[in-house]
Amino acid sequence: MANTYNVTEFIFLGLSPNQEVQKVCFVIFLLLYLAIFLGNSLIVLTVLTSRSLGSPMYFFLSYLSFVEICYSSTIAPKLISDLLAERKTISWWGCMTQIFFLHFFGGIEMFILTVMAYDRYVAICKPLNYTTIMNQQVCMVLVGMAWVGGFVHSLSQILLVFQLPFCGPNVIDHYFCDVLPLLQLACSDTLLIGLLIVANGGTLSVISFVVLLVSYAVILLHLRTQSSEGRRKALSTCGSHITVVMLFFVPCVFIYLRPSTTLPADKMVAMFYTVVTPLLNPVIYSLRNAEVKKAMRRLWTRTMKLDGHRG
Repeated sequence: MANTYNVTEFIFLGLSPNQEVQKVCFVIFLLLYLAIFLGNSLIVLTVLTSRSLGSPMYFFLSYLSFVEICYSSTIAPKLISDLLAERKTISWWGCMTQIFFLHFFGGIEMFILTVMAYDRYVAICKPLNYTTIMNQQVCMVLVGMAWVGGFVHSLSQILLVFQLPFCGPNVIDHYFCDVLPLLQLACSDTLLIGLLIVANGGTLSVISFVVLLVSYAVILLHLRTQSSEGRRKALSTCGSHITVVMLFFVPCVFIYLRPSTTLPADKMVAMFYTVVTPLLNPVIYSLRNAEVKKAMRRLWTRTMKLDGHRG
């Protein structure tokens, strides 16, 4: 455990010092979090209960939605409660816990998005071998690797933070705990640890992002040989994935590829991967997908019939 000296808690500056703005933000973020939780829960429930959504694509989608719920729950409840608090504090251990799960679920999301791109590549470029390549066992192994990868990434980040001594300033100009804002508070030379953090988080973001872009570039090139109807369906699915990838990875690269520096815009940029992406996933993957919409309607019909019989 790190030698924290006399620092036992940290103070967040939050989103705004204006009390009226904070009250408005409280209502907005409460509604956004409820939408994230309910929307992603609906996707998980729909995939689990629908036989028509048994393909690997929807299997990965259900895991992505579950991870989005966990990821947003790492930050949103604390942020929402702090918007009504005069003094926004978090204990040292609470801060370390938030960092660990933030990077744990964030890492899992990166790997699952990469796996989903691979799934689309196989489905579009090797359709005859799709069911053989993406069998149930392979899908489970890929998801398991995503969870292991997220754990290894998060553990390495938190072990680096444990090396930091905090002996004076404890005010974080942010609305959640993260590694780079904490580097600014450490009372020691953080150059090496900062570079290691960038090598871990920043490089992981860049490599995953590049792999995803290359995957979709290969898919788009392959689509030139398909029929217009096949291109339309494939482009619709890939377009949804690319939108999520851009919203998640571009802000992550912007934040985590800078060694030991923070910018005033970081709080707003972080909104994209902590709030916007988890919120848009249900919209992008569900409302633009005819099969998911049909499955949701069937789930709703079955639920209403059950309620009718009970009544």
